[in-house]
Amino acid sequence: MDFAWTSTPPPPKGIYKQILHIFIVIFMEKEIIIKLQKTFEDYMNQKDGIEFWFARDLQKLLDYTEWRNFVNVVDKAKEACKNSKQEIKYHFVDVNKTISMPKGAIKEIEDIMLTRYACYLIAQNGDPKKEQIAFAQSYFATQTRKLELIEQRINLIERLNARQKLVESETELSKLIYERGVDDKGFARIRSKGDEALFGGFTTKNMKTRLKIPDNRPLSDFLPTVTITAKNLATEITNFNVKKEDINGEDPITNEHVKNNKKVRGLLVDSGIVPENLPPEEDIKKLNTRLKKNEKQLANKSKSKSKL
Repeated sequence: MDFAWTSTPPPPKGIYKQILHIFIVIFMEKEIIIKLQKTFEDYMNQKDGIEFWFARDLQKLLDYTEWRNFVNVVDKAKEACKNSKQEIKYHFVDVNKTISMPKGAIKEIEDIMLTRYACYLIAQNGDPKKEQIAFAQSYFATQTRKLELIEQRINLIERLNARQKLVESETELSKLIYERGVDDKGFARIRSKGDEALFGGFTTKNMKTRLKIPDNRPLSDFLPTVTITAKNLATEITNFNVKKEDINGEDPITNEHVKNNKKVRGLLVDSGIVPENLPPEEDIKKLNTRLKKNEKQLANKSKSKSKL
């Protein structure tokens, strides 16, 4: 079947380059892919736990015979880095190297240390007709995406763990104050007063309105990790002092909880963090569902691989 664009709007700029790249990667022989992957990984260096490649090495890997031609591609990659709001100096580091010359002489040459992201940008701006470029575009894009997904997963788990700790500390507070003559409604009032102290005068209800959170959902399910952690710290201190000082009654416990939330708020504000001004994050229930789904998919993939 022939492809035709006549009955549809013109393709976006660069679409032909993308299609060519996809077909090159798909039809590259498996042996070539394995060889290229090993070669790219052999040239990888590490410093302080950060992976990097030297531009002179990448020049050869991407089949550029002339350094000056390769530098043009590097310059385009730097511009792309700048446009993506990344610091060029963090991804492209100029260095000098010495190489051996005939008759024992040495020569100093310019080189550049490149992060994985820098290599990805260089591959994206390279000649797509080169099979090495086609491979590099997929290689660095895939690896960069993997790191991004790993980081997202770590952040997700940290937020879920922080939320669980807050649930546990608030459950303990509820039990403590029940033993000291405070019922469930009293616990809700104490917690709301704590929120009011933490959020600079905004009550729990005020914060739900401010962040557009449904009335029937817990405020903490939509807070960022730093705020959840702050609430937990204040609650843990309250629990400790209620037991240590044997504080009884709703008013004294409320005063203790308000005092601790104000102290924690002070720590945040001193660090430039104003909790009531932070935007809400995705519903933690949805995140938890997504994490379980991802774990199930990973388990299934591992199970499938073990059968091969």
